Amino acid sequence: MLVLATLAACPSKATLGRHLAQRLVQIGVNDVFSVPGDFNLNLVGCCNERNAGYARSRGVGACVVTFTVGGLSVLNVIAGVYSDNLPVICIVGGPNSNGYGTNRVLRHTIGLPDFSQELCCFQTVTCFQAVVNNLVDAQELIDTAISTALKESKPVYVSVSCNLSAIPHHTFSREPILFSISPR
Repeated sequence: MLVLATLAACPSKATLGRHLAQRLVQIGVNDVFSVPGDFNLNLVGCCNERNAGYARSRGVGACVVTFTVGGLSVLNVIAGVYSDNLPVICIVGGPNSNGYGTNRVLRHTIGLPDFSQELCCFQTVTCFQAVVNNLVDAQELIDTAISTALKESKPVYVSVSCNLSAIPHHTFSREPILFSISPR
């Protein structure tokens, strides 16, 4: 997809969003499926989260969904690709990084002030889970998630706090290590 390739090729601002786009392009992801929402990126719109299963024909896939509402909806697809041994990067537009530890109930949750509800659901159907709520370790978490998905040929869960994707950070200026493991 042109938008993903353009984001990846524009190094002028070393942001989390650009790093993630670059890494997805490097592993052969051309399309990222998303369902419109207020906590996700604007990429390839879909009518529902089931479109993420296209990894079966492409070798690797990616989807972007909203926190909890979209995450719980795509959970069935992720469980399916887990049983089929397909690498899918499931990216969730997580809560604002300033919201962690506030004991607030967000409207995209199941009514509890615990932001780990969704993460707990994904633990049994993904081989790695990353919650990116600060920029310091974001690059390492994202790269570990993607390389684990490729190595294990299983889906991974990556929650990115919604306020972080466009913020520049020096860690994203470094040349990332190339992935050497291809999907099975």
